[in-house]
Amino acid sequence: MAVSDHVDLPTFMEGVKKRNPYQPEFVQAVQEVAEDIFEFMQDKEEYHSQQILRRIAEPDRVVSFRVCWEDDKGNIRVQRGWRVQNNNAIGPYKGGIRFHPSVTESVLKFLAFEQTFKNALTGLPMGGGKGGSNFNPKGKSVREIMRFCQSFMTELYRHIGADVDVPAGDIGVGGREIGFMFGQYKRITNNFTGVLTGKGLEWGGSLIRTEATGYGAVYFLANMLATKGEDLTGKTAVISGSGNVATHAAEKIVQLGGKVLTLSDSGGYIHDPDGIDQEKIDWVKTHKTHRRGRIEEYVEAFPKASFHAGKTPWGVPCDVALPCATQNELLGDDARMLIANGCKAVAEGANMPTDLDGVHVFKAAKILYAPGKASNAGGVAVSGLEMSQNSERRSWKEEELQQMLKDIMAGIHKSCLAYGDQGGGYIDYVKGANIAGFKKVADAMLAFGVV
Repeated sequence: MAVSDHVDLPTFMEGVKKRNPYQPEFVQAVQEVAEDIFEFMQDKEEYHSQQILRRIAEPDRVVSFRVCWEDDKGNIRVQRGWRVQNNNAIGPYKGGIRFHPSVTESVLKFLAFEQTFKNALTGLPMGGGKGGSNFNPKGKSVREIMRFCQSFMTELYRHIGADVDVPAGDIGVGGREIGFMFGQYKRITNNFTGVLTGKGLEWGGSLIRTEATGYGAVYFLANMLATKGEDLTGKTAVISGSGNVATHAAEKIVQLGGKVLTLSDSGGYIHDPDGIDQEKIDWVKTHKTHRRGRIEEYVEAFPKASFHAGKTPWGVPCDVALPCATQNELLGDDARMLIANGCKAVAEGANMPTDLDGVHVFKAAKILYAPGKASNAGGVAVSGLEMSQNSERRSWKEEELQQMLKDIMAGIHKSCLAYGDQGGGYIDYVKGANIAGFKKVADAMLAFGVV
C-alpha cells in the first residue's frame, strides 16, 4: 500500500465510533491520541501495514462480571464489575480499580487506553489496564465495603497476577479497599504475592505511594516552568478536587513556595484568598478522608474562605491550574477563562480532565499544558516501584523513592520535549507525550509479530 493510500484520521475515527457505539469517553481518548499519532506515522509504513494504532485501540480483552453482596440490612445487592486489559506489549497490565456510580465500560476502556501510554512514559515495564465497578462506597458501612470488596475479588482473582495484571487504587479505592481485596485474594489463592499495589506498609506497600500522583504532577509542572526560566515561588494555583491527588499537589506547591487558592468536590469549590497552607491542607485531609465530610464545611473552620456551590474553580484568576478531580471537568469555555485571566501553565492531576475543546484551546494559546498521561504518571510510577520491591522482598527508603519519583518525572518531561518541540520556544506536551508513549508500545508490538 502506498503511503498516500493510507486511511486518514476521519476514516479511522469513524471506524472507532462504529466499533464502540455509546462509548463517548473511549472515543474521545482515542481521538486525542490519534490526532498526533497520524502525523507521526505518515512516513512509517510498518506501523500502517501492521495496523498498530488500530490494535492498541482494541483492548486485548474486556472482562465483565456480576458482583453480588449483602448489605447490613440483609438485602442482596447486585453491581457490575469490569477489568479492561488494554495492552501488555511492554509488561503486565497495570492500572487502578475505581468504585464510583459513574463507572461504565466506556470510562474504563478510556482509562486503560490512556494508561497504556502513561505507563510506557514512566520507563518501567508495565502495560495498560483499568478496572472497577458502579458500586458507590459513599454512605456504606465499613463492613458493607468489606463484603463488596471480597465479592469483587472473588471474581477478579482469576484474571490477575503479579506477572499478568497488577491493579491499584483509584477513585473510591484507597488503602482500606486494597486491604480488603488483597486479603480475599490471599484467602482464595493461598499466595502472598504482589498482585495489588497501594498496599499497607506492613504488608508490602511502598512509602510515598499516597503522595506520588499529586507530588509528581507538581514536579512535572516545575519542569515545564523551568523551560521558561521560572519556578513556583510566589505563583498562585487553582486546584480542583480535595482527595488524595489534589491535597498532595497542594502540599507540594506550598512546599515549593506557591500559594493554593482553591479545592473542590462534587458539591462545588472553596476559594481561600489567604491561601490554603499546610495546616489547612491537613484539615482537609482529615475532614475528607477520615470524617467523609464535604468541602463546603471548610468555610466553617476558615471563615475568610467562600464556598461556591455547583461550580468549578476555573474562573478564579491564577498563575497555574491543576485539574485533579475527574474526567471532562475542565471544558472549552473554562480553558478560555483561565487563559483570559492570565494562567501560564496547566498540569493535569486527573485522567483526561480537559475535554477536547479545552485541549485545543490550550494548544492554540501555546501555554504550558501537560496532559494527564505525562503529568499524573507519578502514582503509577511508584506503583511500579512497589512491584519491584515486592519482587525483591525488600523496601526502599523514602529519600530513595522521592529521588526516583523526581527522576522519573524529569525523564517523562524529557521524552515530551523530544517529540513535542514545535520551535520558537513552544513545546506541545500533548503531542510529545502521545508520540513518546505510542512509539515505545508500537515498537514492542512490531517485535512480537501479529499477536
